[in-house]
Amino acid sequence: MGRAFEYRRAAKEKRWDKMSKLFPKLAKAITVAAKEGGTDPEMNAKLRTAIQNAKGQNMPKDNIEAAIKRADGKDADAYVEVNYEGKGPHGVLVFVECATDNTTRTVANVKSYFNKAGGSLVPTGSLEFMFSRDAVFEFEKTAEMDIEEMELELIDAGMEEIEEKDGVVYVYGDYTNFGTLSKALEDMGIEVNKASLQRNPNSPVEFTEEQMEDIEKMLDKIEDDDDVQAVFTNIA
Repeated sequence: MGRAFEYRRAAKEKRWDKMSKLFPKLAKAITVAAKEGGTDPEMNAKLRTAIQNAKGQNMPKDNIEAAIKRADGKDADAYVEVNYEGKGPHGVLVFVECATDNTTRTVANVKSYFNKAGGSLVPTGSLEFMFSRDAVFEFEKTAEMDIEEMELELIDAGMEEIEEKDGVVYVYGDYTNFGTLSKALEDMGIEVNKASLQRNPNSPVEFTEEQMEDIEKMLDKIEDDDDVQAVFTNIA
C-alpha cells in the first residue's frame, strides 16, 4: 500500500512539475502571438490558437488575460521566436523551437544540453528538409460526428488525413493550410482541444531501448528549459 501511494504521489508531483512549466510556455505563446498580430483574438488566428491550446490544458482565464495584456507592455518587445537544430546521442536529429527575451542565454543553454549529451548544434536550416511541417488539430469525437462526412468537408480546406484514436479525432494538413483548416473546424462548430504546427520526420529512425535512455535524458533537459516551446525529433 505504502509503495503504491508513493508511486502515485511521485507521478502526481511529476505532473504538477510539468504543468508548472507548461503554463508559462503557453502564456509566452499567447504573448508572442498577440504582439505579432494584435490583441484581438477575432482578428488574430495565431492568438486564437494559442488561447485555444491554453484552454485545452485548463489554464485559468486570468492567466490567459494577463498573457494577452503583457503584449502591450514594454517587456513583450524583447520576445523573439528562434529555432535551433542539433544532433544528439546516437545520431538522433532534434529540432528545437524557442520563444525568448534573451537569445544569448537561450543558445548557450540549448548548446550545453547537446554538448553534455555528446551531441552538438548544427547550422540552422541543415535539418529543415528532413522534416515535413504539418498542421495538426485534436478534438474529442462526439456521438453525432460523422467522420466520413467531416472528411469530405475538410478536404476543401486542405486536410490530408483524418484519424480517430481512443475517442480523439486528429486532423492533419500541410502547415500552409493551418489557417483554412482552423477556420473550417470553427465554422463546423467543432471545439478543438489542441492545434499545433508539428515537424514530422520524413525518414523516422528506430533506436534501441538503451539508446532511447540516453536520448530521453537529453530531451528532458531541453524540454524543461523555460525558453523552449516545442521539441521535434526523427525518432520512429
